Amino acid sequence: MRVAACVLDDYGTLRLEDLELDAPGSGEVRVQLRAAGVCHSDYHVYAGDLPLPVPMVLGHEGAGTVEAVGPGVRSVEPGDPVVLSWIAACGRCAHCLEGRPELCRMAARAAEHGTLPGGRTPFRRRDGQPVHQFSMTGAFAEYTVVPESGVVRLPPGIQWEAAALLGCAVLTGTGAVWRTARARPGDSVAVFGAGGVGCNVLQAARMVSAYPRIAVDARPARLAAAAAFGATHAVSAAEGSPVEAILDLTGGEGVDIAFEVIGRPDTIAQAFNATRAGGRTVVVGVCPPHAEVALNAFAFPSQEKTLTGCWYGQSWPARDIPVLLRLHAAGQLELGSLVSRRYSLGEVPEAFAAMLAGEVNRALVTFGGAGAVAG
Repeated sequence: MRVAACVLDDYGTLRLEDLELDAPGSGEVRVQLRAAGVCHSDYHVYAGDLPLPVPMVLGHEGAGTVEAVGPGVRSVEPGDPVVLSWIAACGRCAHCLEGRPELCRMAARAAEHGTLPGGRTPFRRRDGQPVHQFSMTGAFAEYTVVPESGVVRLPPGIQWEAAALLGCAVLTGTGAVWRTARARPGDSVAVFGAGGVGCNVLQAARMVSAYPRIAVDARPARLAAAAAFGATHAVSAAEGSPVEAILDLTGGEGVDIAFEVIGRPDTIAQAFNATRAGGRTVVVGVCPPHAEVALNAFAFPSQEKTLTGCWYGQSWPARDIPVLLRLHAAGQLELGSLVSRRYSLGEVPEAFAAMLAGEVNRALVTFGGAGAVAG
């Protein structure tokens, strides 16, 4: 079938194209997209900071309706509403078997090559040239084909736009707090970066009664938005040292847990320096692959600080998305107000520009049939 897709023709060059999309093969699902989030990870590929193969259909955070299934698919059927997961774990490798599907070896190889697990890509140009697929997802397209483990069924009633965010921003932010940091009531936290993921870190910290919850950002609009998601204090990174400001707020000690949700070496160092002795610094933001961070080595043994990474919130989507949906239904997890602006499939460059300028919390590409998931 022919589908419209936003194709990264080369680094820095996007174009809207009509592509051929294969029928789903064994264990695969074809999804009609209804909404897709625009994330910094997409931009990293666009800018060449994350040098994946091109041409490529970007987009990895989305929700839609199952349009067709391949042989062997049992968990969903045509007509089912689903959210996409950009780590479609195999369930068989050493990492999956030890309960760490976010580190799945098969998923990592497929993402690196821009293909589905079997090594093919479902997208092709009219001349037959293969078009790669970002993280086995390719959500910046009217339709996509993904592995069965890359979809999670949705209940009726949730808005498509809210559902799309579950696949990356919400899973990553909440998982960073609950699974990586294992935050407890009363823990003091600082969040460097109050964008789409950072606001989910804040509301997850609010749900475990962490206090204070300090949002750090250079943009006043984002700091104002952070308050709605649970920030109790705001620190402007554009006005003096955020580390000194956090130390002032914590009696000179630093926070129990600092989250870096930007993906820059300098803010990783700031987050580490704002963490108290015995505390934890969690790196959630994605830096370019060859970026390096300079830290004081003496602080590791002398202050017993911990610096750790967080990939996809250490999440297992099939387990965690239903929990998030229950929290949303109970009014504890805010989703809809995370969305700042909506764009068409041909306006992804404008969405990138707004994201980089800090004008949006989360931008969405929307398709036909927006609204609530039907019963």
